[in-house]
Formats: sequence, C-alpha cells, structure tokens
Amino acid sequence: MTTTLSHKDAPMDAARGNAALRSKRLRNLGIAVLGWSVALIIFFPIFWMILTGFKTEAEAIAEPSLFFSPTLENYHDVQARAGYFNFAWNSVVVAFGSTLLALLIAIPSAYSMAFLPTKRTKGTLLWMLSTKMLPPVGVLVPIYLIFRDLGLLDTLTGLTIVYTLMNLPIVVWMLYTFFKDLPQDILEAGRMDGASTLQEIVYLLMPLTLPGIASTGLLSVILSWNESFWSLNLTTSQAAPLPAYIASFSSPEGLFWAKLSAASTMAIAPILVFGWLTQKQMVRGLTFGAVK
Repeated sequence: MTTTLSHKDAPMDAARGNAALRSKRLRNLGIAVLGWSVALIIFFPIFWMILTGFKTEAEAIAEPSLFFSPTLENYHDVQARAGYFNFAWNSVVVAFGSTLLALLIAIPSAYSMAFLPTKRTKGTLLWMLSTKMLPPVGVLVPIYLIFRDLGLLDTLTGLTIVYTLMNLPIVVWMLYTFFKDLPQDILEAGRMDGASTLQEIVYLLMPLTLPGIASTGLLSVILSWNESFWSLNLTTSQAAPLPAYIASFSSPEGLFWAKLSAASTMAIAPILVFGWLTQKQMVRGLTFGAVK
C-alpha cells in the first residue's frame, strides 16, 4: 500500500518541483529586468550628455535625435578656451590629497571609538554625522573669511583642508563600522605580545580591514572629485578643479549645450574609469564583515 501511494505521489511532487523551478526562474528574470531598467534610467543622462558633446550647437538645441554627424569641434574648442589638464591635475591633487589626510585622521579616531569607547562615543559619532546635515552655504561666510585671512583662498592647500573636513564624518563612520566587526581577541593577542598602539593599528588592524579602508578611500575620492560648491566659492583660477572648469562654460551669452556637454564628459571621464576599475574593491569593502 505504501509503495502504491508513493508511486501516485511521485508525479505530483515532480509537478510541484517544476512549478517551483519556473517560479524561481520568473522571479530571477523579473529581478534582472528591473535591475537593468534602473541601470539604464540612471545611465541615460550620462549617455545623452556624451552624445550631445559630439553635436553642433544647433543640433544640441534642436529636437532630440540619435542620428547626426559626429564632430570633435566642441572638444577642440573647450581645450583651446581653458587648459583642461590644469583643472584635471588640481582635481587629482585635491581628491587624493584630501582622502589621504582624512584616512590619516580617521583611522586612529575610529580605532579609539571602536576599541576604547567611552560614554560619549555614540554621542560624538552622532554629532559628527549631524554636521553633514548642515547646508554648506550656512558656513560659507565664516570659512571664506578665515581662508582669506590665512591666505588659503584659491590654493590647493585650502581646498584640500575643506574637502577633508567635508568627508571626515563619513570616513570615520565607515571605518568605525568596519573596525567594530573585527574580533577584539586579535588585538588583545597583539598586546600580550608587546605590541604598542601604533603597531596594533599598522600591523594588525589595517591589514585585516584593508578592504573596508580601500572602499572608504574610494568613496572619499569620488565625493571629493564631484564636489562643486566649495570649489566654485573658494577658488578662481590657480586651484580651480574640474567642477569649476565645467561652470566656466556658463556665460552671460547663454548656455552652450554642446560645449558644456563636452566639458562635462571630459570632467567625469577620469572618475568613471577609476570607478569602473575599482568597483570590485568597493563592493568587497562595502560588504566587508557582512558574512561571518
């Protein structure tokens, strides 16, 4: 009797298994379609900007069209009008310099908060994060006056300091979460072997949390590269980065959409390539500690 029933149930079990498999495939297909749709929606403005950079000014303001005769005239014009490589070099110096400085400050700060917490640690972290909620224009005047008196206006040093202070709360928070995931037994073993605090950080903490530190640094570079408010208000020509380079193509005569698109494409191209090359490291770092 048992054998007979099991034979009768076998087709039903197979049908249920096939239905579950089809349902899983449809769900995965739906997720894939949704993901690609969102990605295309996000990427479309960038695609259209790159496309517009190869149009003439007349074609740029005409009815949108994917069919036109590409031209490099805009790229020649924007390079002749302003030295692209000077602005790009300023962006590289400020973005990577501010990131390095932020990491040098944030690593020991996050270490002390993660492994030597006090009653005020959580309050300090919340206060640091709350500074990101303050509109930058609210502190523009005092920072401008301080920089003017210190001779830091339109200097790479001044812009690097501002970018460091701008990204420091996020950098500290991210490193703090990465450090908290590290078992304290490892550091205690180092202390038992006679390691100093500096040796703990350099030889134990940093190697073990390198993916998290790398992703934090990459995010800081991207945020610094794309920052425009401070670069437009604290620089004029000597230390102006690429956001100021883009803004220079907005003139009293109007907006030259084709040239503006070409300048924007040249400004974002380095960071797009950089982000593409480092995406694995960033994803690995952002998921660091998620799976024990």
